Amino acid sequence: MKTLKFSKMHGLGNDFMVIDAINQQVEFTPSKVQAWADRHFGIGFDQLLVVERAQQVGVDFRYRIFNADGSEVQQCGNGARCFARFVVEQGLTDKHDITVETASGIIVLYVQDNHWVRVNMGKPNFAPASLPFEFAQQQAKYHIQVADESLEIGAVSMGNPHAVLLVDDIDTAPVALLGKALESHPLFPQRVNVGFAQVIDSATVKLRVYERGATETLACGTGACAAMVVLRAWQLVGDDVRLSLPGGDLQVQWDGGPDSVVWMTGPAEMVFTGTIADD
Repeated sequence: MKTLKFSKMHGLGNDFMVIDAINQQVEFTPSKVQAWADRHFGIGFDQLLVVERAQQVGVDFRYRIFNADGSEVQQCGNGARCFARFVVEQGLTDKHDITVETASGIIVLYVQDNHWVRVNMGKPNFAPASLPFEFAQQQAKYHIQVADESLEIGAVSMGNPHAVLLVDDIDTAPVALLGKALESHPLFPQRVNVGFAQVIDSATVKLRVYERGATETLACGTGACAAMVVLRAWQLVGDDVRLSLPGGDLQVQWDGGPDSVVWMTGPAEMVFTGTIADD
């Protein structure tokens, strides 16, 4: 029987199965990913992260992400931090500034001495077509009908699509109801991640995220970045914001400039390593 080595990691409770596909041959199918993701009969995770050889010159690795439902997605911020710590601790690189290609472009990861990872998440893209989002004109705020309610949202791509809405109380926000309805709304033909944000002050935000293909998770790195840039564009927060998610805190910086990149800093933790049958 063929076996596969893996690691289990998490970033603020957003948990991952991580596979070195450089030194192992692996075929990924939706049914296989779903079986591994099962929390009773498999490893259990929100996303599967895959380390592959870079396909571009001047890049260290290729980074692939699969949701628990087997769908492949473009980007995952919490996963990027775990990816960086994994390749360093597994001896796949001796660098602490790591250039990685993703389905949405190149990102740069910096592993700090305290094992936190700082990630250059690239520039936010507010153009509706970048999500995609079926609105002809880019707007700061959009009004859409969801579950018999008229909602005001922001929309941005952080390499993957995000909708963000303000709530008065994060604890009582209807995340499951509105998250599910927004995730599969016809205006988002490739579905969307949904952030529910409560602004505490200009430097502090509480956030819950309903992720496409994974329901609500304890933390979402790209969701934290998306919430920060939308709230910054709405002039509700400053350039440096701590976002408190159910799994912990992330620090996100963006100055609002059209050519400015978003920086995200947070922890990445190893849980255990093991092997699993790979039939």
